Amino acid sequence: MGKLFGTDGVRGVYEKELTLDLAYGLGQAGASVLGRNAHRPKIVIGMDTRESGNALEQALARGIVAVGGEAILVGVLPTPAIAVITREIQADAGVVISASHNPFQFNGIKFFDGLGFKLPDAVEDEIETIVLEKQAVELKGGGRISQLEKPEDLYLNHIKQAVKSDFSGLKVVMDCANGAAYAIAPAFFRSLGADVVVIGDQPDGKNINAGCGSTHLQPLQHRVVDEKADIGIAFDGDADRCLAVDNVGAIIDGDKIMNLIGSSMKAANTLKKDTVVVTVMSNIGLDLALNAAGCKTVKTDVGDRYVLEAMVAGDYNLGGEQSGHLILLDHNTTGDGMLTAMILLELLKQDGRDAKALNNLMTVYPQILVNARVENKKKLDYLNDAEIQRRIQEVEAHFHGQGRVLIRPSGTEPLVRVMIEGQDQNELTTIASELAVLIEQRLGC
Repeated sequence: MGKLFGTDGVRGVYEKELTLDLAYGLGQAGASVLGRNAHRPKIVIGMDTRESGNALEQALARGIVAVGGEAILVGVLPTPAIAVITREIQADAGVVISASHNPFQFNGIKFFDGLGFKLPDAVEDEIETIVLEKQAVELKGGGRISQLEKPEDLYLNHIKQAVKSDFSGLKVVMDCANGAAYAIAPAFFRSLGADVVVIGDQPDGKNINAGCGSTHLQPLQHRVVDEKADIGIAFDGDADRCLAVDNVGAIIDGDKIMNLIGSSMKAANTLKKDTVVVTVMSNIGLDLALNAAGCKTVKTDVGDRYVLEAMVAGDYNLGGEQSGHLILLDHNTTGDGMLTAMILLELLKQDGRDAKALNNLMTVYPQILVNARVENKKKLDYLNDAEIQRRIQEVEAHFHGQGRVLIRPSGTEPLVRVMIEGQDQNELTTIASELAVLIEQRLGC
């Protein structure tokens, strides 16, 4: 069986991997599975600004209608807005048509359950099996397509509750990535008192993420300095990520944002179990900064779904990734760029220091990545090789808690990736290269 669902839904090049027939099939199967206990399953559909969005929306909607469901169209809105709207109107599921930070040629389809959470693997597998094996689903009459009036109000009124103060006095440059937040984010932040200069707000169906947004921060960096702004905010194409730029143009990445928000929540006694959930790729500087603030970290594999799973299982309320996916579970069930930006702006205004000073509270340690070429079938053998493990332990002991070794087999290539963090970049390069050579010698190419 092929594999449709990745870590963030179904994704591929439009009309190649992601066809209208596939979208129709996913609509049918998704409505059948997620609306199993409903007389007429209600499914919210939103999208970003890609030119393929409308055609995929109609195909999905027709699939939902074919099994007697109601497809509720909300148009172009951020991914986290779909999660909120799905909960607020008590729909059975939500669907987002987006390929997030990828170029316009790609698109994707991802599902939320009725509570706004990404689907468990078992549910995705059930939907996937129906589609790939062309299993029969029960066709029903009575289905329909409807549109929700002013759906953005449900989202904006919800996230507005996350802050207590306005943003008057703050000058913000905002890059909307020509994506899903372009129509609602600037006006919303202005309504909260910020002086907002906007870039990346002219989508044409093809320019989403193109030289703009959270994956291309240079235009934002330059504009913040030119405008003498207090801070810059960048979203990605579906606005589930947020990165920032300080007042001198330096990047505030997801790790640094987590440090600021986590430390602030700890000080306010609102950080559950004094713990932030991060991935194994977060910089060791984040661990050290949070530890200094009295916080602990829990580490997961890379991917916001794994962060969320750990948060739910451990009853934590803050987690995220270096890429700017931050999950604030007290307010939303998925990464939310606008929500993250709001919390960050409130923190900046209340703290009194400028964004540069806040950015420098966390020291980013150098990271060196070296690949060792290893056959796919041997990529996990390093775990049981005594000499490799002994050398890893020696390196860890050498760092005395001021560095670390991370070994990660590639998911797509015959490589084992050796990542070393520490204070001295030249030393790290030597150690990482030696360890990669040792892995190749022990495990063979």
